[in-house]
Amino acid sequence: MDRRDSNSDIVSEVVSRCLMTRSRRISRVITNIYDQELRDYGLNASQFSMLIMIAKLGGASRAEIGRANFQDRTTLTRSLAPLLAEGWIEELPTDGGRSRPVVISDSGKKLLNDAAPAWREAQRKASQLVGDVGAKAIIGVAESLPRVDEQK
Repeated sequence: MDRRDSNSDIVSEVVSRCLMTRSRRISRVITNIYDQELRDYGLNASQFSMLIMIAKLGGASRAEIGRANFQDRTTLTRSLAPLLAEGWIEELPTDGGRSRPVVISDSGKKLLNDAAPAWREAQRKASQLVGDVGAKAIIGVAESLPRVDEQK
């Protein structure tokens, strides 16, 4: 018996209906568009997204950033490291043993402003690729996701 035959049901089911494989494919294609446009600014798409998240939060603990961005502690630490090293974000000192808030630095704010045209071009290309209905669907699904601390 051919081993391929023994798992053909699951292969067929996944190939035709799997949300995870489809969403990961969409993510890779769209992320590549943003990576290409942001490259000249020394940024990739996930770094840009993280900078935006930190700017939006206006000073938040690592735990708050992780929850807002659906990232576990280890992944968040890896994501923040290059932003800290480049000086695009900083951790503010605090009194006592409290967690230090992470904020976007002045150079991070300047970078976001400088990179805005590249982001807009990536946004145009990605929107054109998925169409108006697809773009609205992606935004709608993303906005309806429960926060990490609300998931069961």
